[in-house]
Amino acid sequence: MIDFAGNYFELFGLPPRYRFDGETLERAYRALQSQVHPDRFAGGTDAERRSALQSSARVNEAYRALKDPVLRAQHMLGLQGIDALAETDTALPFDFLERQLERREAADAAIEVRDVRALSALVDDILRESRDREAVLAAALDDAHAYDDARTQVRELKFLHKLAADLGAMQDALDD
Repeated sequence: MIDFAGNYFELFGLPPRYRFDGETLERAYRALQSQVHPDRFAGGTDAERRSALQSSARVNEAYRALKDPVLRAQHMLGLQGIDALAETDTALPFDFLERQLERREAADAAIEVRDVRALSALVDDILRESRDREAVLAAALDDAHAYDDARTQVRELKFLHKLAADLGAMQDALDD
């Protein structure tokens, strides 16, 4: 089936870089999934079916991780022995946290008056900052190999993604 010892990039034959060609990942995913999909082994032995199921799950897990900017960065840092989201160190820069608190307060105010436009503008602003942060993260990981700097960027990016999802849910609730 597949080599479970390899990292996600190796699984798809990609170089371990934050920036990569998404279409190449898509093609590699489809090709690999067609080889290991459990339906191909429906008539096989129990061991073959179990192995196909495990292989397919690993391919799906790797694909989801590489598609997601936060998970991809976490995986890259993990390859360097760095746990970007260690529970023992959750500190983020004060100015970053203060900005997010202000956004939460602005979102609460927009919800209170049912201002969909204001909430949408906040989400757009957070997504824009996320894209900017991804560019900084790519430079730290791919160009400078500044893994400690990247660790903080990953944590901030994860925070931004969560905030955008929360505000998006608020926005959906207003639309209903």
